Amino acid sequence: MSENPSTSPNSSGPPPYRYSARLAADIESRWQDWWEENGTFDAPNPAGPLGDPAKVAGREKLFIMDMFPYPSGAGLHVGHPLGYIATDVFARYKRMKGFNVLHTLGYDSFGLPAEQHAITTGIHPRVNTESNIANMRRQLRRLGLGHDPRRSISTTDESYYRWTQWIFLQIFNSWYDTAAGRARHIDELIAEFESGAREVGNGRSWSSLSAGERRDVLDDFRLVYLTDAPVNWCPGLGTILANEEVTAEGRSDIGNYPVFKRNMKQWMMRITAYGDRLIDDLDRLDWPEPIKLMQRNWIGRSEGARVTFSSPAGDLVVFTTRPDTLFGATFMVLSPEHPLVGALTTDAQRGVVDAEAEMTNNAYTDVVQLTAISYTDGAVELFADKAPSIGVQNQIKRDLEDALELYRVKENKIPIETYKSIRQAVNISIIKPGSGGKKDYTSVRAMVGFGFALVIYFFIFFYGVQVMRGVME
Repeated sequence: MSENPSTSPNSSGPPPYRYSARLAADIESRWQDWWEENGTFDAPNPAGPLGDPAKVAGREKLFIMDMFPYPSGAGLHVGHPLGYIATDVFARYKRMKGFNVLHTLGYDSFGLPAEQHAITTGIHPRVNTESNIANMRRQLRRLGLGHDPRRSISTTDESYYRWTQWIFLQIFNSWYDTAAGRARHIDELIAEFESGAREVGNGRSWSSLSAGERRDVLDDFRLVYLTDAPVNWCPGLGTILANEEVTAEGRSDIGNYPVFKRNMKQWMMRITAYGDRLIDDLDRLDWPEPIKLMQRNWIGRSEGARVTFSSPAGDLVVFTTRPDTLFGATFMVLSPEHPLVGALTTDAQRGVVDAEAEMTNNAYTDVVQLTAISYTDGAVELFADKAPSIGVQNQIKRDLEDALELYRVKENKIPIETYKSIRQAVNISIIKPGSGGKKDYTSVRAMVGFGFALVIYFFIFFYGVQVMRGVME
């Protein structure tokens, strides 16, 4: 019997059992089939449809959830496995240590890319999204990641977003009780107003208010409320964009359409009410101290006072951390969106102010506008750096010719004559503290920025080029 040339020691062909991409794909796919058939990565519950009390007893629980990919593209890119493999390594390690590990992943299906793809191709977003999700699940399975497929969700599933809508209603019908340090139902607040236990303000009683006035009072307490706030409005896309979706040139990342800052009515969450709790509860987290310090700085608690200045157009409220320096104030800064900008502008200079305000509405312009006002005491200046959405719309300047202001003029190449003429845009006198101005030194805590974001990479595994090519195809 002749010897098989492929297995002959003297053959010039490849070794008989070479670990090639083809062999690796065969071995991996057979094991992945076995894992799926036997539920290797299934995390049992103590009870219910997914319950298995015997497998849960005496095992410590661990929940790991990966960041949801956007199924707006045809499939995964190499950046997805970079993070998923790291969490998979951690999950497998804990599973081998005896933990009952629930490792899951979902799909963040709503978003502008899906809408734009539908407009471009004419394919319904649900059809395209579900097709992309199916392909991503195939790719994730081929990578051999240990997700529990029974726990996977998509944010477009009606069974999922019905609960997000329910959660929204719970938040909308709640208010934060600072005395109790927690949220309470809005009906309890109404009961306090009706009984007189809580004052409405302005010397009026709850019963004397109209239905619209009562609604306005309650909206000032609700954890979710409607308000006018500056947003990134893109007429070309017909939608509002997040800051991450706008380029440095002030254009949309998708379509390269111009983006403008506009005041529009939108839903806001009163997250500042939880500022102290967010900071205090960091001590309860088993996180590295540098991470917790970063979160404290991110929340950015600042303690100071709100001071009310009088003006012909109405009161101007300013937040300051140094009320002791108020007597040296020489002028004031207003954001372009401040409601009193129009009332404070003289007819002669209205065109100049409107033009400058239009420019500052584009938050991505390189020129910091120094539009305003006069050299007289308490001048008001229109300024692009302060947005009313942080709760304080004004800023005090204590030196009209301070170095910071001159630095901005120089760095942005604003001609000095233009700068001087701009400063004549509005002529108004603001009453200073100590000269009859209304003072309100109520202590406040201004929360400027919030958010929790944590990206931790434990290990990075690199598949062979041929294997990765097989995975992504």
